[in-house]
Amino acid sequence: MSRPDRTTLDEEPTPEDLAVIERQLGRPPRGVASIAHRCPCGCPTVLRTEPRLPDGTPFPTTFYATCPRLTGAISTLESQGLMREMSERLQEDEDLRWDYAQAHNDYLRRREELAHVPEIAGVSAGGMPNRVKCLHVLAAHALGAGPGVNVLGDEVIEALPEWWADGCCGALEGQPS
Repeated sequence: MSRPDRTTLDEEPTPEDLAVIERQLGRPPRGVASIAHRCPCGCPTVLRTEPRLPDGTPFPTTFYATCPRLTGAISTLESQGLMREMSERLQEDEDLRWDYAQAHNDYLRRREELAHVPEIAGVSAGGMPNRVKCLHVLAAHALGAGPGVNVLGDEVIEALPEWWADGCCGALEGQPS
């Protein structure tokens, strides 16, 4: 199975990117700081979002998956019990706990690069550093930060099917979904 490109990005979104993201989400995107990853079809896959939304709401999810094919594939892994299995391993494996704590620290550092928001200081996402509660966040962090940063996120990426294999998610105008 081929893997998606794991090159990290920090691209300013173009107006075309923002239109694609709106079609992916079904609503206007909020607080987009940059495009952190692109699908092999070229569409944005993961956004890096501001820690405070334009309306002032604190937003801890720095890495946000937008591709509906990607998020659907991740939801399937969640429904198959991968979060539970990872949480059990996390309780049993000291090295894994340490690696996951490092992922938590990386997440916080990258959010602080954007802005300090006292209301969410020390709170990352996805259950880090103590549990696994959202594979979407872990996969988005792994895709946006690159390999080796979030070990459990890397495992999610490895477990995913080729979500892009059947073509674009349909977010590009004129593309069938």
